[in-house]
Amino acid sequence: MIRRSFFSAALLLAAACAPAERQDGIDPQGKAFDKVAPGEDVTLTGTEPFWTLRIAGDDATWTTPENQPGVRFAAARFAGNNGLGFSGTLGGEPLTATLTPGTCSDGMSDRRYPYVATVAWKGTTYKGCGHTSAQPFTDSQPQ
Repeated sequence: MIRRSFFSAALLLAAACAPAERQDGIDPQGKAFDKVAPGEDVTLTGTEPFWTLRIAGDDATWTTPENQPGVRFAAARFAGNNGLGFSGTLGGEPLTATLTPGTCSDGMSDRRYPYVATVAWKGTTYKGCGHTSAQPFTDSQPQ
């Protein structure tokens, strides 16, 4: 009887300690993010200030209203647990960018983006939205 009670208590404790299903999209087994194929071009964009970072392969271009042609630089891509990361050097300063799943609005249009974007460069963090060549933004305006 004591042995059965001990066994039942141990099972109850094990069930209580079992990890709950994650709601944040992070794979509990640590599997790398794979929702964006290696060949997809990635666009991260933000407003106030306006900026765009386009990444095709290992080639990135940073544009602003003041510099429409943009500045090209090499960018390395790496998959994290819940998104993609990109890193490079722009204007002699390190730049890092992340693309994570989540519905995003730029706040100035009726577009809905499938990703949230963050860029850190020269001590500033730029927040915006992102999409890929295979996962575009959608326009929610009535036709």
